[in-house]
Amino acid sequence: MFLKKPFYFLFLSLIVCSFWLSSCDTIDLYEKVVSIPSHKWNADYKPRFSFIIKDTSSPYELFLIIRHNEKYAYNNIWINFYTQIPGDSVNKILFEARLADNKGWLGSAMDDIYDHRITLTPSEQRYYFKKPGEYTFTLEHTMREEPLLNIMNVGLRIEKLTL
Repeated sequence: MFLKKPFYFLFLSLIVCSFWLSSCDTIDLYEKVVSIPSHKWNADYKPRFSFIIKDTSSPYELFLIIRHNEKYAYNNIWINFYTQIPGDSVNKILFEARLADNKGWLGSAMDDIYDHRITLTPSEQRYYFKKPGEYTFTLEHTMREEPLLNIMNVGLRIEKLTL
């Protein structure tokens, strides 16, 4: 009887693991967040995010991720987005991310830390990557304060949308 229980447990574990592994599929998501050293974002620190796109027929949604503490002095942040398309030159887009309104911070909060996931693609538009390959996005703050204080993390999130 003692030998049957471990065998039964092992057999059941193998079945559960096989179902779990067979249900695995690729997740159509990229997310990377980098820490800002000492929570002081120097203008010459430009985080880069590289990822590979294979499916150009599906729409994607892009998000800017920002984490700051309550001492951040502004209700927005201006970011230059540099985009490197495979085999093409670098494009630059200036983007204003609203972080607060008259009622307070817009992001989700945990104590004195605020997380923002700000869409870079308007909901009425769909973003399609033009060609397969490696894409690189670089973030650069363009705020007048140098260094920009109380920014803890910045990042990029890309989700493949299902139609």
